Amino acid sequence: ADGNTSSIIVFTLSGFNETVNYRFTLFSLTLLSYCVILVVNVSIILTIMLDENLQEPMYICLCNLCINELYGTTGFYPKFASDLLSDIQVISYAGCLLQTYVIYSSAMVGFSILALMSYDRYVAICRPLEYHSVMSLRRTAVLVSLSWFVPFCCMTVSINLTPTLKLCGSHIEKLYCENGSVIKLACSSTTTNDIVRLILICFYCCHVLFILGSYVQLVKSAVKSRESRRKFTQTCVPHLLSLINVTTALLFDLIYSRYGSASVPQSVKNFMAIEFLLIPPILNPVIYGLVLTKIRGRIIYLCINAGQRLKLRTNV
Repeated sequence: ADGNTSSIIVFTLSGFNETVNYRFTLFSLTLLSYCVILVVNVSIILTIMLDENLQEPMYICLCNLCINELYGTTGFYPKFASDLLSDIQVISYAGCLLQTYVIYSSAMVGFSILALMSYDRYVAICRPLEYHSVMSLRRTAVLVSLSWFVPFCCMTVSINLTPTLKLCGSHIEKLYCENGSVIKLACSSTTTNDIVRLILICFYCCHVLFILGSYVQLVKSAVKSRESRRKFTQTCVPHLLSLINVTTALLFDLIYSRYGSASVPQSVKNFMAIEFLLIPPILNPVIYGLVLTKIRGRIIYLCINAGQRLKLRTNV
C-alpha cells in the first residue's frame, strides 16, 4: 500500500484485533445498544412531532438532537456489527470518507443544537418577556437549519482535502474511519489538513464557551427568583448533563486520535474511540425524557393508552 492515493483501494481497521475472542458477545451488545438507541430516540421524536403542545423551540431542538443521534449512529453501528462477524475488517476509500463524514458531521450538529438550546434557555429565563418575539417558530426554524447546514459545509471542506494526500499506508488503528487516522498515513505535506482541523476544533470549542457563558448568566438569574430556579432545574439541568456527556465523550476521542500511545491497551483505546457513539445517543433522550415534565407525562400517557388498547383487543 505505497504510492499515492490511487493505489489504496481499501483500508484495514486494525482496532478489531483485540475483539477476536469475544466478537459474538460484542455483536450481541452492539445489536442491543443500537436497538435501545433507535427505540429511545424514535420515542422522543414521535412524542414531540405528534403533540401540538410540544411545538415549542426547546422541544423542536430536542427533536433535532434525537434525529441527529440516529443519523450519526447509522454511520457506525451497521458497519461495526458486520465487521464483528467478518474474518477481515476492511473499508473502501470512498466508504471510509463517507463514514468519517457522517460520524463527525453528526458530532458537529450535536454541538450546534446544544448551543442553540442554551441560547433558548438563556432567553426564556433571563429575558422572559421577550421570549416569544426572540425565539419565534420562524427564527427557530432558521437557526435549526443553520445547525445542520454549517457542520455539513465544514465537513465537506475537511473531507475534500483528504483525497489530495499521498498515502503510504492502509492500516487504521481504530474500529471505524476518521480523518485524523487517514491523515496520519500521509507521506506528503498535511499542513492544509491540519490547519483546517485546528480551525474546526477552535470553532466548536467556541460553541462550548458560548454554552458555558449562557450558563453563567442562567445561574445568576436563577439565584434571583423561585420561578427562575424552577425553570433552571427543570430544563437546564438535563441540557447541562447532555453537554458534559457529549463533551467528555468527544474529548476521549480527540485525546485518543492525537495522543493514543502504544502503552495504552487496545481495548481501552477502542472504548475511548466509541464512547461518544455509545453513551450520548442513549443517555440524552433518557435524561430529557425523565426530567422534562411535559415529555415524561406524554410518554406515560401514550404507554397507558397503548396498554389499554392491547387489553381491549385481547378481551375481544
